[in-house]
Amino acid sequence: MTGAFDPWLGRVEEARDSITARQARQMAATLAVAGDFASGAMLPPLWHWMGWTPEAPMTELGPDGHPARGGFLPPVPLERRMWAGGRLRFHAPLRIGEEMFRRSEITKVSEKTGNTGRMVFVTVRHDVHGAAGLAVEEEQDIVFIAMPDRFAPPPPVEAPAPDWREAVVVDEVRLFRFSALTFNAHRIHFDLPYATGVEKYPGLVVHGPLQAMLLMEAARARRAGAVPAGYRFRGVRPAFHFDRLSLQGVADRLATVNGDGLVCMQAEWEG
Repeated sequence: MTGAFDPWLGRVEEARDSITARQARQMAATLAVAGDFASGAMLPPLWHWMGWTPEAPMTELGPDGHPARGGFLPPVPLERRMWAGGRLRFHAPLRIGEEMFRRSEITKVSEKTGNTGRMVFVTVRHDVHGAAGLAVEEEQDIVFIAMPDRFAPPPPVEAPAPDWREAVVVDEVRLFRFSALTFNAHRIHFDLPYATGVEKYPGLVVHGPLQAMLLMEAARARRAGAVPAGYRFRGVRPAFHFDRLSLQGVADRLATVNGDGLVCMQAEWEG
């Protein structure tokens, strides 16, 4: 299958954007983070995800709420699309209100077979520049899979005994606010009849980036607001709006864990 998408390898997209003080304050309220978020203040790591949001008109959205495929991303004929994980290196600070430039390139398309059947992974590299030069190097892994007939959870990964743990609420309100701030219209995050009836999930799905940001902020709070040299995260199990989710850490290894003690996302603070 992937040979058909070779023309998308090396495809580049460039864009400019900025994060306003209002957006930063709203994200802080959503993540329950205190701080100075005035124009010119440092933009916390990962908050650049509020930039470059999809702006496809309503007529160009697919049935899942994502922009229709075949533009920058290849038109993979598998119905489900998820952000599976990512890797980042932080080089220089970004500032609230400054213009940011992002160069995006499709660097890999690969096909695998797993418990859910055929999967196509697309890796996108982003280089983000601010006033201080190259600020973030990032790779995002996007996975496409077929729509299942029923929900089949992945093999469980049990959480190790943590050094620290804190409960976090991931209810419908928080999911809505995060979707709004990232202009993410994927219906699995806010449309319960669609999430359960069409995509066969047992509830609304907690965004992978939201979990990654909550873990980042929990780790930073224990490191006096430090910024890591690098950060990586990977989703291993869906988390849902009804889950009693917790954030946990063992040294530099982080995880979101559901009420059954199963890991939903693994992350690592580097440097």
